[in-house]
Amino acid sequence: MSEWTSAIGAVQLARLLRSQQAPAYGGGRKPPAYRALADGVRLLVLEGRIPVATRLPAERELALAYEVSRTTIAAAYEHLRAAGFLESRRGAGSWTSLPAGHPLPTRGLEPLPPESSGSMIDLGCAALPAPEPWLTRSMHGALEELPLYAHTHGDYPAGLPVLRKAIAERYSARGVPTMPEQIMITTGAMGAMAALIRLFTGGGDRIAVDSPSYANILQLMREEGARLVPVAMGEGLTGWDLPVWRRILRDAAPRLAYVIADFHNPTGALATHEQRRALVEAARSAGTALIADETMLEICLDDEPADLPAPMCSFDPAGSTVVTVGSASKAFWAGLRIGWVRATPEIIRSLVSARAYADLGTPVLEQLAVNWLLETGGWDEAVVLRREQARANREAIAGALRSELPDWHFELPRGGLTLWVRTGGHSGSRIAEAGERFGVRIPSGPRFGVDGAFEGYVRIPFTVDGPVAQEAASRLVSAARFVAEGGTTVSDPLRTLIA
Repeated sequence: MSEWTSAIGAVQLARLLRSQQAPAYGGGRKPPAYRALADGVRLLVLEGRIPVATRLPAERELALAYEVSRTTIAAAYEHLRAAGFLESRRGAGSWTSLPAGHPLPTRGLEPLPPESSGSMIDLGCAALPAPEPWLTRSMHGALEELPLYAHTHGDYPAGLPVLRKAIAERYSARGVPTMPEQIMITTGAMGAMAALIRLFTGGGDRIAVDSPSYANILQLMREEGARLVPVAMGEGLTGWDLPVWRRILRDAAPRLAYVIADFHNPTGALATHEQRRALVEAARSAGTALIADETMLEICLDDEPADLPAPMCSFDPAGSTVVTVGSASKAFWAGLRIGWVRATPEIIRSLVSARAYADLGTPVLEQLAVNWLLETGGWDEAVVLRREQARANREAIAGALRSELPDWHFELPRGGLTLWVRTGGHSGSRIAEAGERFGVRIPSGPRFGVDGAFEGYVRIPFTVDGPVAQEAASRLVSAARFVAEGGTTVSDPLRTLIA
């Protein structure tokens, strides 16, 4: 069960239930009203649109809002309790839950080693090959600069001054005046996040997160002892549900919030200018530090970079609320483990001081390579190549999925590297498991949620080209057929919804 219990109002729940396609039994027969309502709530939980441990409205309130009898609501709640999707306590109400034995994600999103992948199509990691010749050129440029640093001890806990200055200048060029003292170079975005979580939270503190959100960051937070507070995303690729965010920030009072405003991972959503402003204001009012993850920022495929909404930190001129994380891993190459934090000088000093007990610093050669790219313009030229490749791959995998799996549904994101795909009513965990049997590796939806939500989804990155994308889709057809025919022993909590 989630560590924080939120609530959903009767009017909001009724609206969500009415937005669903009506379920049917065999032969197209409609189920009884109570069963349809129970199946609707269950599907909302499994898709993550209602987080686990959300307090449901009282029977009388929901009966009025949904315009059915209270007896129907009572029967639906009892059906949900019997199936393990609802827990109740006299005098305290009822909360959504998951049945015992519900399949939870067990594997990470680490890529398979290339030498051991064989014929497996690995779509577990949203990363592209290096944009040559820029990687090789950057390394040659770094080696030319290296002798200047070889006479020092080589430890730069805050990062090389030249790279801190170059990244600060890029923020300033985006309309956010930034000093080098506001930048710390880290070992990838994960290194930045680990340092920030340790700085801002202690064991048991709450962190509010998008639901769904990036799986590896969620796992990092769990391992640091955080209590995750899921906040459901808005409909489609429209960013955040601000009323829900305001309520969670007010009621849960999390120490930290983590969001991906720019081409969200996994949904690809792009938050609007006004959504960013409103969320920063809400976090400031609640006294919550807000981490804005910009690692997907430069993978904009349908827009010019200058046309994107303003950075989150631009709505926080005092720097009291927003901390920004960036990385070279998605925009350039995952093998170049360079990330950074933009924050107030005071926060940067605290992070640097704590680094003595972590990794001491980031490798100098890789920092010099990124600095060479930024100084010579190679970064921007490489990112243009990256966008062209990602755009072509997006069209290839989307076309293959629409052709081979028309019952699967997704919205085409304007940027980023991932499709968030609804799997036609089947368990994403079972399809992911079966996929490896048929030679394609994808992560299941529950990896990206809290408490096993999003069972009806998988994440599919557009990191492979046309022929490989077509073959991946063909293998997924085999996996989906295998699951539909009951060819795996893993329990399928969605089976009851389509029976």
